[in-house]
Amino acid sequence: MIFREVEDRDLVARARRGDVEGYNLLVSRWEKRVYNYLLRLVGDREDALELAQEVFLKAWQNLARLEDAGRFGPWLLRIAHNEAFSLLRRRRPQDDAEAEPARGSFGARMHPIESSLAVERALASLTPEQREAVILKIYQGWKFEEMAEALGCPVSTVKSRLYAALDRLKELLAPVGASGN
Repeated sequence: MIFREVEDRDLVARARRGDVEGYNLLVSRWEKRVYNYLLRLVGDREDALELAQEVFLKAWQNLARLEDAGRFGPWLLRIAHNEAFSLLRRRRPQDDAEAEPARGSFGARMHPIESSLAVERALASLTPEQREAVILKIYQGWKFEEMAEALGCPVSTVKSRLYAALDRLKELLAPVGASGN
Protein backbone atom coordinates (compact mmCIF):
# COMPACT_ATOMS: atom_id res chain seq x y z
CA MET A 1 0.00 0.00 0.00
CA ILE A 2 2.81 2.44 0.82
CA PHE A 3 4.43 1.74 -2.54
CA ARG A 4 1.15 2.52 -4.34
CA GLU A 5 0.81 5.78 -2.37
CA VAL A 6 4.30 6.80 -3.47
CA GLU A 7 3.40 6.00 -7.06
CA ASP A 8 0.14 7.96 -6.82
CA ARG A 9 2.04 10.87 -5.30
CA ASP A 10 4.55 10.84 -8.17
CA LEU A 11 1.81 10.63 -10.79
CA VAL A 12 -0.09 13.50 -9.16
CA ALA A 13 3.10 15.58 -9.22
CA ARG A 14 3.55 14.82 -12.92
CA ALA A 15 -0.08 15.67 -13.66
CA ARG A 16 0.19 18.95 -11.76
CA ARG A 17 3.08 19.88 -14.04
CA GLY A 18 0.77 19.40 -17.01
CA ASP A 19 1.82 15.85 -17.87
CA VAL A 20 -1.40 14.39 -19.27
CA GLU A 21 0.17 10.93 -19.50
CA GLY A 22 0.82 11.01 -15.75
CA TYR A 23 -2.85 11.74 -15.15
CA ASN A 24 -3.90 9.05 -17.62
CA LEU A 25 -1.89 6.53 -15.57
CA LEU A 26 -3.78 7.62 -12.45
CA VAL A 27 -7.06 7.21 -14.31
CA SER A 28 -6.01 3.74 -15.49
CA ARG A 29 -5.13 2.75 -11.95
CA TRP A 30 -8.37 4.01 -10.39
CA GLU A 31 -11.04 3.76 -13.10
CA LYS A 32 -12.27 0.24 -12.29
CA ARG A 33 -12.49 0.92 -8.57
CA VAL A 34 -14.29 4.22 -9.09
CA TYR A 35 -16.70 2.72 -11.63
CA ASN A 36 -17.49 -0.30 -9.42
CA TYR A 37 -17.98 1.95 -6.41
CA LEU A 38 -20.35 4.19 -8.37
CA LEU A 39 -22.19 1.25 -9.91
CA ARG A 40 -22.93 -0.24 -6.52
CA LEU A 41 -24.09 3.15 -5.23
CA VAL A 42 -26.33 4.21 -8.11
CA GLY A 43 -27.29 0.78 -9.48
CA ASP A 44 -27.19 1.72 -13.16
CA ARG A 45 -24.27 0.99 -15.51
CA GLU A 46 -24.72 4.00 -17.77
CA ASP A 47 -25.16 6.37 -14.84
CA ALA A 48 -22.05 4.92 -13.20
CA LEU A 49 -20.03 5.31 -16.41
CA GLU A 50 -21.20 8.89 -16.88
CA LEU A 51 -20.48 9.71 -13.23
CA ALA A 52 -17.03 8.14 -13.46
CA GLN A 53 -16.21 10.42 -16.38
CA GLU A 54 -17.40 13.42 -14.37
CA VAL A 55 -15.33 12.33 -11.38
CA PHE A 56 -12.11 12.12 -13.38
CA LEU A 57 -12.81 15.41 -15.14
CA LYS A 58 -13.43 17.17 -11.81
CA ALA A 59 -10.33 15.55 -10.32
CA TRP A 60 -8.23 16.83 -13.23
CA GLN A 61 -9.71 20.32 -12.92
CA ASN A 62 -9.15 20.43 -9.15
CA LEU A 63 -5.84 18.57 -8.87
CA ALA A 64 -4.11 21.71 -7.61
CA ARG A 65 -6.49 21.75 -4.62
CA LEU A 66 -5.41 18.30 -3.44
CA GLU A 67 -3.39 19.06 -0.30
CA ASP A 68 -1.66 15.68 0.13
CA ALA A 69 -0.81 14.03 -3.17
CA GLY A 70 -0.34 10.72 -1.33
CA ARG A 71 -4.06 10.75 -0.44
CA PHE A 72 -5.24 10.84 -4.05
CA GLY A 73 -7.42 7.71 -3.62
CA PRO A 74 -9.57 8.93 -0.72
CA TRP A 75 -9.82 12.37 -2.35
CA LEU A 76 -10.97 10.80 -5.63
CA LEU A 77 -13.52 8.61 -3.82
CA ARG A 78 -14.81 11.73 -2.05
CA ILE A 79 -15.46 13.33 -5.44
CA ALA A 80 -17.18 10.12 -6.58
CA HIS A 81 -19.25 10.10 -3.37
CA ASN A 82 -20.38 13.69 -3.99
CA GLU A 83 -21.29 13.01 -7.61
CA ALA A 84 -23.21 9.83 -6.76
CA PHE A 85 -25.16 11.45 -3.95
CA SER A 86 -26.02 14.42 -6.18
CA LEU A 87 -27.51 11.98 -8.67
CA LEU A 88 -29.32 10.05 -5.92
CA ARG A 89 -30.84 13.28 -4.57
CA ARG A 90 -32.09 14.22 -8.05
CA ARG A 91 -33.50 10.72 -8.46
CA ARG A 92 -35.06 10.29 -5.00
CA PRO A 93 -38.80 10.84 -5.79
CA GLN A 94 -39.00 7.92 -8.21
CA ASP A 95 -36.91 5.64 -5.97
CA ASP A 96 -39.38 5.93 -3.09
CA ALA A 97 -41.89 3.93 -5.11
CA GLU A 98 -39.60 0.90 -5.38
CA ALA A 99 -40.61 -2.12 -3.36
CA GLU A 100 -38.40 -3.60 -0.67
CA PRO A 101 -36.98 -7.06 -1.33
CA ALA A 102 -38.91 -9.89 0.27
CA ARG A 103 -37.57 -10.98 3.64
CA GLY A 104 -36.09 -14.41 3.78
CA SER A 105 -35.67 -14.62 0.02
CA PHE A 106 -32.07 -15.82 0.34
CA GLY A 107 -32.34 -19.57 0.63
CA ALA A 108 -29.72 -22.29 0.88
CA ARG A 109 -30.85 -23.84 -2.41
CA MET A 110 -30.35 -20.72 -4.49
CA HIS A 111 -27.99 -20.77 -7.44
CA PRO A 112 -25.01 -18.40 -7.32
CA ILE A 113 -26.62 -15.93 -9.75
CA GLU A 114 -29.82 -15.88 -7.69
CA SER A 115 -27.79 -15.31 -4.54
CA SER A 116 -25.94 -12.48 -6.21
CA LEU A 117 -29.20 -10.86 -7.33
CA ALA A 118 -30.67 -11.24 -3.83
CA VAL A 119 -27.62 -9.51 -2.35
CA GLU A 120 -27.87 -6.71 -4.92
CA ARG A 121 -31.58 -6.23 -4.10
CA ALA A 122 -30.81 -6.22 -0.40
CA LEU A 123 -28.01 -3.66 -0.91
CA ALA A 124 -30.39 -1.49 -2.91
CA SER A 125 -32.80 -1.43 0.04
CA LEU A 126 -30.21 0.15 2.34
CA THR A 127 -29.91 3.89 2.72
CA PRO A 128 -27.30 5.35 0.37
CA GLU A 129 -25.01 6.04 3.34
CA GLN A 130 -25.29 2.46 4.61
CA ARG A 131 -24.78 1.01 1.13
CA GLU A 132 -21.70 3.16 0.68
CA ALA A 133 -20.23 1.95 3.99
CA VAL A 134 -20.74 -1.70 2.93
CA ILE A 135 -19.22 -1.06 -0.49
CA LEU A 136 -16.13 0.64 0.89
CA LYS A 137 -15.51 -1.87 3.69
CA ILE A 138 -16.63 -5.18 2.21
CA TYR A 139 -16.14 -4.74 -1.53
CA GLN A 140 -13.23 -2.26 -1.57
CA GLY A 141 -11.51 -3.46 1.63
CA TRP A 142 -10.92 0.00 3.07
CA LYS A 143 -9.98 0.63 6.70
CA PHE A 144 -12.37 2.62 8.88
CA GLU A 145 -9.97 5.57 9.00
CA GLU A 146 -9.72 5.68 5.21
CA MET A 147 -13.49 5.50 4.90
CA ALA A 148 -13.96 8.33 7.40
CA GLU A 149 -11.52 10.50 5.48
CA ALA A 150 -13.14 9.82 2.11
CA LEU A 151 -16.66 10.33 3.47
CA GLY A 152 -15.81 13.36 5.56
CA CYS A 153 -17.27 12.02 8.80
CA PRO A 154 -16.00 10.52 12.07
CA VAL A 155 -14.91 6.89 12.29
CA SER A 156 -17.74 6.26 14.76
CA THR A 157 -20.29 7.37 12.16
CA VAL A 158 -18.75 5.07 9.56
CA LYS A 159 -18.89 2.14 11.98
CA SER A 160 -22.47 2.93 12.94
CA ARG A 161 -23.56 3.00 9.28
CA LEU A 162 -21.73 -0.22 8.51
CA TYR A 163 -23.05 -2.19 11.47
CA ALA A 164 -26.62 -0.97 10.91
CA ALA A 165 -26.31 -1.99 7.25
CA LEU A 166 -24.93 -5.42 8.12
CA ASP A 167 -27.78 -6.00 10.60
CA ARG A 168 -30.29 -5.04 7.90
CA LEU A 169 -28.62 -7.30 5.35
CA LYS A 170 -28.69 -10.23 7.78
CA GLU A 171 -32.40 -9.61 8.33
CA LEU A 172 -33.14 -9.42 4.60
CA LEU A 173 -30.96 -12.34 3.55
CA ALA A 174 -31.70 -14.78 6.37
CA PRO A 175 -33.54 -17.94 5.33
CA VAL A 176 -37.24 -17.77 6.16
CA GLY A 177 -36.99 -20.37 8.97
CA ALA A 178 -34.03 -18.63 10.62
CA SER A 179 -35.70 -15.23 10.75
CA GLY A 180 -38.65 -16.47 12.75
CA ASN A 181 -41.22 -16.25 9.95
